[in-house]
Amino acid sequence: MMYTHDKTKTVYVGKVKIGGGNPVSVQSMLSTPSYDIEKSVAQAIALEKAGCELIRAAIPDIDAVKLIPALKQAVNVPIVADIHFDYRLALESVAAGIDKIRINPGNIGDEGRVKRVADACKAKNIPIRIGVNSGSVEKEILAKYGAPTAEALVESALYHASLLEKFDFDDIVLSMKSSTVPTMYEAYTLAAERCNYPLHVGVTEAGTERSGVIASAAGIGGLLLRGIGDTVRVSLTDDPVKEVRAARDILKAVGFRKDGFKIVSCPTCGRTRIDLIGLAKKAEELLENCQKNITVAIMGCVVNGPGEAKEADIGVAGGDGCGIIFKKGEILRKVAEDELLNELMKEIEKL
Repeated sequence: MMYTHDKTKTVYVGKVKIGGGNPVSVQSMLSTPSYDIEKSVAQAIALEKAGCELIRAAIPDIDAVKLIPALKQAVNVPIVADIHFDYRLALESVAAGIDKIRINPGNIGDEGRVKRVADACKAKNIPIRIGVNSGSVEKEILAKYGAPTAEALVESALYHASLLEKFDFDDIVLSMKSSTVPTMYEAYTLAAERCNYPLHVGVTEAGTERSGVIASAAGIGGLLLRGIGDTVRVSLTDDPVKEVRAARDILKAVGFRKDGFKIVSCPTCGRTRIDLIGLAKKAEELLENCQKNITVAIMGCVVNGPGEAKEADIGVAGGDGCGIIFKKGEILRKVAEDELLNELMKEIEKL
């Protein structure tokens, strides 16, 4: 069964629209200490430059609230306050100008506290993300299912949403993350069937760059191809800038983004007489900041060059110590191997 994310409610986070058929947005989270405003601001600027569209910051105590105006002044990206347990931090974050709150209403105390947070957010049109993961499922729900299953995750998320709905608050985004890809995948699929809240999609505790990107591509990419997911975060034990790049690459791979370059390159074979692996890696580095919507082919030989990669806007194909530059399948000229990338970049500048 296919789902379409245009059927979800639209939630406004500053200038970013989540759900309702709007473009899937990319999120990341600051990894700097919340008390180090200078480093946090520098990292937020780097994230914005990398293409991050929502930036989350941990607000573990009242001193961390000072970070919010500093970030708001430094970047044009909406800021999300990540809060656990203390409802007063949510209220202070709202007063400080936060664009979105991440909190689980069931963890902040009695209904009076939930109402105060809901009312404060509603007064300033600030949405709330309910973030459930395998480690946060309520004891009663865990006992019911015996483990943090997909059903348990969804039941927990909808329970927290119901606490806000009691006070006529429905500017809600849901997430049901698991470090196990099949569980996460099933949870989001069930949530898409049972509610129309926009979904923040991701694999939690995904791991280091290599394993984390693979797990995230499998889980996030699979859901997006089914029409499930309105905003995404790739969670890596690494520089959050890498999270943003990976998320954007996933969106491009599934056809949700057309901005920026795309490299297609062959895996090489016994016909290859050129350092294709080195060429491909270097080309990717040279194009890192290229914003042109182009496909660049780096191919090992003329068999797979202009033929197999004829749809590429521009490309190179290797020979024996040399190569050719081709454009849309048409050969432009033959070039020495050590000049291939220089000539390729010249052609890209003309596009």
